[in-house]
Order: sequence, then C-alpha cells, then structure tokens
Amino acid sequence: MSLLRKIQSLPLITKFMLNHYAPYRGAGIEVDELDYANNHIRVKMPLTRKNRNVVGVHFGGSLYSMVDPFFMLLLMHHLGSKYIVWDKDASISFLSPGRGTVYADIRIAANEVKTIIELAADHAPVYRNYTVDIYDDSGARIAEVHKTVYIRRKKPKALFKGKAK
Repeated sequence: MSLLRKIQSLPLITKFMLNHYAPYRGAGIEVDELDYANNHIRVKMPLTRKNRNVVGVHFGGSLYSMVDPFFMLLLMHHLGSKYIVWDKDASISFLSPGRGTVYADIRIAANEVKTIIELAADHAPVYRNYTVDIYDDSGARIAEVHKTVYIRRKKPKALFKGKAK
C-alpha cells in the first residue's frame, strides 16, 4: 500500500479532506464523526443561504449530496484495493421540509463486509442496497435515500506470457 493510501485510510485525515472538499464546504456539509471500526459516519448540514432553495428550505441536491459517497467510502476502506466498489443507483424521497440543521447517520451492519467477501469470492458482481434517513434536530425524518452499490473482487493479473520462438 502506498504511503498516500495509508495516510488517506486514517479517519482524521479522511474527515479533514472531506470537510475541506469544495462542494461540501460550499453546501455547508460537515462530517461530524468518521468511525471505521464501527462502520459509522455522521454528517450534518445547517440551513444557510448557500444551501437554501427558492422556498427557504434545504435544497434537495444538497440533501442528497450529504450522504452520497459514504456507503462506498466505508466499503472501500474495509474491502481494500482487491475490490472494485462503485455507486450504481440512487434515489431520494423528500418527506418533510428541512428548516434547520439536518443530520444523517450512515451505517453498515457489522457482518456486511464478511457477507460481501463471501458473495464476491468468484469475482462475480455483487449489488448491495442500503437506506439512510436524513433527519432534523427534533428527530423528524426529512428525507430517505436508497443507494445501490456495485462490488466486485478484482481478477488476478495474468502473468506475462511471451511469444514462443
């Protein structure tokens, strides 16, 4: 593993990088907690003039953006470089207007990584579905996001075979 990858796998560094990522800074999105050991990431976003829509509530794109990469990030961390992990599909259902600070707790079950490793052992694609709620300070659900993640174990590289003379 390269030094850069080792540094990026440290939660403190990853959290710093995400919190300084331009689209997140612009929307006011902040990673509050990043706990790889417990498969948990907590994200928050206060309502500001930068993420308010025309009717004065949270812009839907910012609500989706605040949870977009995190299932993939958790899985990439735990599965390592021998796996391809990619977002395949997503949808968001808006349940209530977000008028203040909103939060999301992204979690993956403790046995999920083991299940994926077993399912991907033959290098076939694996599709996993996840759901995360976005809620406000009072605990009211603002939105529900469904994600489908594509995972595949990489095939070993073939050894170089030169031409026979």
